[in-house]
Amino acid sequence: MIRSQNKIKIETNSSSMSDLVFLLLIFFMITSTLISPNAVKLLLPESNSKTMARETVTVYIDENHNFFVNNDVPVAVSELEYFIRESIGTENDAACVTLRANKDVPVQDVVQVIDAVNNINSASGTKHKVILATSPKK
Repeated sequence: MIRSQNKIKIETNSSSMSDLVFLLLIFFMITSTLISPNAVKLLLPESNSKTMARETVTVYIDENHNFFVNNDVPVAVSELEYFIRESIGTENDAACVTLRANKDVPVQDVVQVIDAVNNINSASGTKHKVILATSPKK
């Protein structure tokens, strides 16, 4: 009998696959640091305090007195409470609403956000907090 000496081996070389995975990992790590967390550009008031909290909802107020909840879509003042309540979702007790207001915004706009969160707290019996975001003093 004549037997063939050329046997077909079915194998895959995984060394190039691991190189590709590491390159993709490095790519996503670099691009994720380039994403800006602030969707609305603001000049925040300056402060020395260093209070940090876990953000659940972010409310932006720009220099034109436009309100934004978690995105770039403007929200009317009358609908502010509804959008904050929807963004908080299933947080039972202590959600943090971070207020990022431009430093030239009147206090009345800030009070409207605080009132909206207080109305949510009184209606649902929760203790959500409003934190004013600031930039470090130079």
